[in-house]
Amino acid sequence: MPYIREIITDGHPTLRKVAKKVDPKEISDPLFQQLIDDMFETMYAAPGVGLAAPQVNVSKRMFVMDVQEDEHEPAVVINPKIELAEEEVEMTEGCLSVPGYVGEITRFRKVAVSGLDRNGQKIRLEGEGLYAQCLQHEIDHLNGVLYIDKAKNIRLPQTEEEHGVAEAAQAEAI
Repeated sequence: MPYIREIITDGHPTLRKVAKKVDPKEISDPLFQQLIDDMFETMYAAPGVGLAAPQVNVSKRMFVMDVQEDEHEPAVVINPKIELAEEEVEMTEGCLSVPGYVGEITRFRKVAVSGLDRNGQKIRLEGEGLYAQCLQHEIDHLNGVLYIDKAKNIRLPQTEEEHGVAEAAQAEAI
């Protein structure tokens, strides 16, 4: 039975550590599979589009995501590496681990990421827009980086659109 884990917030030391690489032999362990299920459960309950293991106080290089777009399935990415990054763009971003705030951040519009799936098989995910933003945001978490480290104009949301981003970020674990 998957259960909802606590999402830790800025100030917690785990969020600032570089997460440990996952040993591929560990992936088939029932406890590791439970962690994956719990992370999906926690992300959907938020409700969110992405959640990195450090956000549930587990310092491992893995995250789950589901941007709920037609062409992208829910994904588990273990030991991710960015293979391709194209065209920098500025976007508004928020994060469950920094509740109530938004900021402007420069991200790549299109990225491709390789890693392992929940069965230890090699995968490559490629996308743009929100999908690419989510991939980069989650990989930052694995490197002990929060979006506020890179963003400018970090603020309480002012416009209706910014309130939407902040509410989504509070609701979403991205």
